[in-house]
Amino acid sequence: MPRRFNTAGPCVPGVHYMLPPERRLSEARGMIEEGLFFVLHAPRQTGKTTLLNGLARALNEEGRFTALVISVEFLRHAKGVSDANLAIAGFLFEESERFLPEAERAPAPSSSNPAFAVHHLLAAWAAASPKPIVLLLDEVDSLPDDILLNLLGQLRMGYTARPAPFVHSLALVGLRDVRDYRVQLRPESQSLGTSSPFNVKSESLTLRNFTRDEVAELYAQHTEETGQVFEEGAVTHAFQQTAGQPWLVSALARQITEKAVTDRARPITAADVETAKEVLIERRDTHIDSLVDKLHEARVRRIIQPILTGALLEPDVLNDDLVYVRDLGLVTTDPAIQIANPIYQEIIPRALTYVIQRTIVEEASSYTRPDGSLDMSALLRSFQSFFAEHSESWLGRFDYHEAGPHLVLMAFLQRVVNGGGSVQRELAVGSGRVDIHVKWHGQRFAVELKIRRGERTEAQGVEQLARYLDRLRLPEGYLVIFDRRPDRSWDEKLFEKEVTSPNGKLVRVFGA
Repeated sequence: MPRRFNTAGPCVPGVHYMLPPERRLSEARGMIEEGLFFVLHAPRQTGKTTLLNGLARALNEEGRFTALVISVEFLRHAKGVSDANLAIAGFLFEESERFLPEAERAPAPSSSNPAFAVHHLLAAWAAASPKPIVLLLDEVDSLPDDILLNLLGQLRMGYTARPAPFVHSLALVGLRDVRDYRVQLRPESQSLGTSSPFNVKSESLTLRNFTRDEVAELYAQHTEETGQVFEEGAVTHAFQQTAGQPWLVSALARQITEKAVTDRARPITAADVETAKEVLIERRDTHIDSLVDKLHEARVRRIIQPILTGALLEPDVLNDDLVYVRDLGLVTTDPAIQIANPIYQEIIPRALTYVIQRTIVEEASSYTRPDGSLDMSALLRSFQSFFAEHSESWLGRFDYHEAGPHLVLMAFLQRVVNGGGSVQRELAVGSGRVDIHVKWHGQRFAVELKIRRGERTEAQGVEQLARYLDRLRLPEGYLVIFDRRPDRSWDEKLFEKEVTSPNGKLVRVFGA
């Protein structure tokens, strides 16, 4: 049987298409050789567990180390430090019995001092082991705060007591860097920062995304086993839409090869990738839902909301908040702060406006001309009326209050063009705007959204939209300006006019 693209759990050699995970984290080997304690953090489903399993397997086969992977996620909702310590020590013992030869297994845990059960087991194991021990602890940051602090303290105690017997090398693995582990002992607005409870770590490592060539290499494995070709355009489009995020890369390919294009004689095209992308966005698999859940956290909202409006980050936003959201995989900070990839860029606004989309009754047929073309001006006039009637009740209930107007318009456009076109967004902190590219049966429309910040807002919007139109090679576009001033009536806020930009582009301006 041919292998499959994996979207659930770690990859298994011989069962799944996969790339050597060590390739994306070559530094780990050197740190293990040196006997260092280090951190590996990366977003969900980027290959961390696959890497750990492969690394432990390779180390054990080489014969110089005793390597073991355990996940402590089963203690996510545990209560009580002593019981948790005994559970971790017991699990270490059980997993060593499952995966290691008898001479290299951990001893049975002792309950004489539960507060230090993990430390005592690791010290006893190291003292009896014929080889240096490498311990890879997965999902560490899922532990409750008091249990996490106690565990980190035990590990630090063993590290600083060396050369007394203890683990040779240890990796803490999770979504976040240790410096971002937060505890109830501190207010939510503060960070552990340099006073980390695990200050013996030598370095924090992360797994990078796939490169374009690696996406091609992964997809080529399917071609080699089935004969079905991914066209160059399909590979490029998959990489562009995912930015190489491993789960998304595999999810697109799985949707195409197992659901959409099962005829192995037919090549896979960029259009197939685009269709699969829409299916993933609509389906919202577990990977995507786990990200969507994070959107309602205050520290996530402080980063995502300015991206949705093109505003600058507020001065009081902590750098740790940005690091946290980046480590979740929601944003990238290179070269600018923006949503991590185009698929997430579509998912986030849709997820935040899901209820609104379902309550909008507008259909594209209300704004199509007899020849089937879309009348964008008519659509935006209808939105003005819709926004004036409903915005007060909706915006007050939005977590994302500042981004509310943008999100409502995005929801309106999405609802209207669903099934017949697409809405593509360009979002970035500090741009001062949001650019939307609407496609409808061969027509293309550029729509720019801005919040009124002063008398220069309209002129700035016209200039910015004109540059966007140049990039899209369009002669005209639409500028929507939201006026949030409470002392202005809707009669003053709602207007429509046409202006010409300095470079000759026709701009239709709508107030809301």
